[in-house]
Amino acid sequence: MPLTPEQSAGQTAQAAAALEALGLPAQALPRHIAIIMDGNGRWARQQGKPRTFGHAAGARAVRAIVTECARLKIEVLTLYSFSTENWSRAPEEVNFLMDLYVEYLQAERQTMMDNNVRFAQIGRRQGLAPRLLEELDRTIDLTRGNTGLNLVLAINYGSRAEIVDAVQALAREVAQGRLKPQEIDEKAISSHLYTAPWPDPDLLIRTAGERRVSNYLLWQISYAEIYVSEVCWPDFDVTQLRRALLDYAHRTRKFGTVVDPARPQGR
Repeated sequence: MPLTPEQSAGQTAQAAAALEALGLPAQALPRHIAIIMDGNGRWARQQGKPRTFGHAAGARAVRAIVTECARLKIEVLTLYSFSTENWSRAPEEVNFLMDLYVEYLQAERQTMMDNNVRFAQIGRRQGLAPRLLEELDRTIDLTRGNTGLNLVLAINYGSRAEIVDAVQALAREVAQGRLKPQEIDEKAISSHLYTAPWPDPDLLIRTAGERRVSNYLLWQISYAEIYVSEVCWPDFDVTQLRRALLDYAHRTRKFGTVVDPARPQGR
């Protein structure tokens, strides 16, 4: 459903206020932010609580970050939520996380609609519970017409698995005679990744002080700026996000070239 003139004017005013609070022009912001939401278990342990307590707190932290990115008119926010490797965790923790995703989607759909957020999921659907798939599809369908922030949740996601799926799809096209091997280039590979609809991340944020990429968007982050926050994800709030954006805005992105210092940098 398209925005009414009043809603559009309201979101424009919110964006102006958010940019003023940040102290940056819109062109200094990344188009695509990818976040590895790390530290839920560590945060819970610091509180003397079980890991599930940290996951619940982490889910609550998502709303503020999504809302702020929507206000700033960030184009894409991709959140690494559950990796293909996470299935090896204790069954009780995995089941809790699956239930948490269902509850999150049910609780946040109205917030997405209020903020003109379009929802998507990346990762393999095989293995996900039918009730979770139902909530994912319902949220995707409900928000399909929204035109603001693309909120992409990586569930049952692994970058190597994504690349394998892309290569297999390309191989099928070659076998069917619809593609020549010499036509497989970077653009062709990118167009077969789960993230094909969106630009590659400009900024990768990892919380909890960890300095690894953990099989996350390996192809897509080849030129992303990396920001590591020492704060565990449940405590990563709008203030922490603004610090990351300010840090990003003051970097010079070279993309392997030599940059003329007299030439202005844009996003």
